[in-house]
Amino acid sequence: MTEEKRYSEMDEHELRNEIGRLKEKARKAEQLGMVNEFAVLERKAIMAAAYMMNPEDFKKGEVYRIEGDPNVFFQIDYLKGRFAWGYRLGGEKYTEALPISMLRPLKEGK
Repeated sequence: MTEEKRYSEMDEHELRNEIGRLKEKARKAEQLGMVNEFAVLERKAIMAAAYMMNPEDFKKGEVYRIEGDPNVFFQIDYLKGRFAWGYRLGGEKYTEALPISMLRPLKEGK
């Protein structure tokens, strides 16, 4: 049995292949009506994508759009690894962590 590599141990090519594999499995799970399996695979693909991004591109105190959640904004309090910790604007101010791959700059073209 081969041990699975951690995302942090994969190079960009391996991450791209893993994301493609996960998205294909998620598509099949969705077609079969396996909602929970679909959600897990989708979240894994988001995490793998976070390892292709540079955490230094995200700044404490800045506000970002949340991909897949239109008109919802997220302000970063701090970063830890591939997660941005902060809160969503406009609602109750509770701290949560989002993978950096879910965040998009407010200004397009960045």
